[in-house]
Amino acid sequence: MTFIVPTSAAEHIAKKLDADVLYLGENKDGKRYFPDGEIYTRILDFDKTDRVMILHSGQPKPNEGLIELENVLNILKDKKKELFFLYFPYGMQDNEFEKGETNVAQNLIKKYTMYYGVEKIYTIDAHFWGRNWAKNYPIENFSAVSLLKKKSEEKYGEMIYITPDIGAQRRTGIGGTKKKRKDSYTIEITSTEDLKKMVKGKNVGVVDDLVETGGTMCRAYDFCKDNGAKKVLALITHGVLPEGISRIKEKYDDLFLTNTINRPEANVDISGLVKVL
Repeated sequence: MTFIVPTSAAEHIAKKLDADVLYLGENKDGKRYFPDGEIYTRILDFDKTDRVMILHSGQPKPNEGLIELENVLNILKDKKKELFFLYFPYGMQDNEFEKGETNVAQNLIKKYTMYYGVEKIYTIDAHFWGRNWAKNYPIENFSAVSLLKKKSEEKYGEMIYITPDIGAQRRTGIGGTKKKRKDSYTIEITSTEDLKKMVKGKNVGVVDDLVETGGTMCRAYDFCKDNGAKKVLALITHGVLPEGISRIKEKYDDLFLTNTINRPEANVDISGLVKVL
């Protein structure tokens, strides 16, 4: 039998699963943190199984979450294990873009599979998906796009969908605009004339894997409205930063956001994508 072992950031999904779950416990003070702020990790009923699926979300505390995840992996060092990332942390650092950088996403994957003996890694709309290096590791990526589309079409009927940049197009196969990033907060959007004609008079869903500051999505909204779109809806898998989510909610006609990260604005459930394999 395979048990689910959720880290703290993934418990909200584990509670929705029709599966056997081994939760993390508290220390002698009834807490998960020591007075100095260090995190405490203990798996309750540790001896119940020889095979586990570890469930983790890389937000809202990415660095602390990685420490807790490594503690779990060390506790389970002698178990057969797979690892399911609801949201993969450091997924945007998936290449050596500038001299002196490192590919953090690949480093994490390599460590989990080679050092900790994780047999397989599952992700949901991983930002690195489509990178050539990912083919070298036992990774399976699930997409939440169909869930987002279904939810939006139930409310708004027939729609067309676009993506805001080349990366999103690579990950989803959906066409769209292109962006040129000047810095972490400033971007420019360009498009073809055909795309401008396509959005006119239509309900448009702008599909992206994540929202941080919301700058890219807001530019995509402006593009759609400037070219005559009827309603413009945001379809996002990962709500990384609360300020970005708030910005999108204020700008767009509606927001469809999954619960890969435990955010109050999430209204699309992805628990059905998690399978105990």
